[in-house]
Amino acid sequence: MDTKAVVHVGEYSRGGKSRAAESVKALDHDMHPKQKMVPGGILEVENDFAFLFFSSGGNTSDFLGDGLDAWWSERKDVFPQAKRLVINLDNGPDCSGRRTQFLQRVVEFSDASGLEVRLAYFPPYHSKYNPIERYWGGLEKSWNGYLLDSVETILKRASFFSWKGICAAARNFTSFYPKGVTLVGKEKRALENRLIRSRTLPWWDITIKPMQVHL
Repeated sequence: MDTKAVVHVGEYSRGGKSRAAESVKALDHDMHPKQKMVPGGILEVENDFAFLFFSSGGNTSDFLGDGLDAWWSERKDVFPQAKRLVINLDNGPDCSGRRTQFLQRVVEFSDASGLEVRLAYFPPYHSKYNPIERYWGGLEKSWNGYLLDSVETILKRASFFSWKGICAAARNFTSFYPKGVTLVGKEKRALENRLIRSRTLPWWDITIKPMQVHL
């Protein structure tokens, strides 16, 4: 699971190439875009299916949490026997092993889904080894030749992109995601009691058991 750089919505050049007979006319500056979209995604590494989610409301822990909830809601029937979910992430500020709001959202997800969740973080400066980074690279190369001039166009181009012969699902979140949401005091201590941190890598390897199993 990972997010990607903000996409400016508008008739802007993204340095790509088009297969059209004539070059696509685009603006060469994006100094004041009217709208920006944050891409987030979950890549299922065993079957190469990508679930993408977008928001103009900001890149936060709750944005990622909503993405995880939406992915499972739509894909849980594909994994009827699943008991455990391993999520590979980088150590971004909105999903790190120190980010209390993100960890709280994963705890809530674990309780709601009944899944044991293991968060496995890549070391600093090694996020390029996360398989979804290669997916993002392919998607950007694919859509850079088009004018991403509306939210509908972004969702369309994202869902049309084929990765290893499989097209993605793309969803738009309309919620506003305020920054700076965090847990303190009793809430933070209660959260920490739900986390099983690795003794050797406490910030990079975290297991969360659902409440019915945890007790």
